[in-house]
Amino acid sequence: MIYDLNPAEIDQLLEACQKSLGYHFTDAKLLKRCLTHTSAAKTRTDSNERLEFLGDAILGSIVCEQLFHQFPNSAEGELTRIKSAVVSRNTCTRLAREKGLDQFLFVGKGLAMTESLPESLLAGMFEALIAGIYLDGGIDPLHLFLDPLIERESETASLSVHSFNYKSLLQQYSQKKFAETPIYELLDEKGPDHSKFFQVTAIIGDHNYEPAWGSTKKEAEQRAAFNALRVNEEDKEWELPAVPDSTVIPDTI
Repeated sequence: MIYDLNPAEIDQLLEACQKSLGYHFTDAKLLKRCLTHTSAAKTRTDSNERLEFLGDAILGSIVCEQLFHQFPNSAEGELTRIKSAVVSRNTCTRLAREKGLDQFLFVGKGLAMTESLPESLLAGMFEALIAGIYLDGGIDPLHLFLDPLIERESETASLSVHSFNYKSLLQQYSQKKFAETPIYELLDEKGPDHSKFFQVTAIIGDHNYEPAWGSTKKEAEQRAAFNALRVNEEDKEWELPAVPDSTVIPDTI
């Protein structure tokens, strides 16, 4: 956080900020406004508030489009939950810190005296910078800046959203690794009509994975997907979550 700098120091700070962003502004005043909290601005319109408003909308739009293409088989509800995590204040704050942008925020004397800034200030600055890059250079440089971050955060958020939806996890893995959609084959069923058990195997291409039993076909499919995930758990090309042993039910009836 910055307070009471002379013009030469401000110029040096803006240059360092642009290196952290990987983008050079043609309008230095716009960049300065992106970094200026209301506490350090002469008027509210000289602060980054309006830019934060625009950046929030732009970020949401870009994330929605990327999720639409990144997860072609996810339902609207799942996409909404992933989006909520990716565009959250916590995520924006973390990305701002990751880029080292927290050292470039201009604040008033009162805030400068505090040990740490509220997360909302860093998130707001990050959104303001999104708007600033868009206004200064257009959508292409903004995609260069945002897309790698969004893709990574979306993958992480997706694993969290689907933490116990093994079929969804297996589908994502299979499509990314093999360009195949898993299918599930019913192998056997046992028990009376009111208390049946079903045995299902997951199939990807020519590979049949270890079958699993369940009290419903859906449960059996989830457990079969779990078995397939365990086989591919160590694959380094796509970071699968650690699948706990406690979720396994022995395949004996």
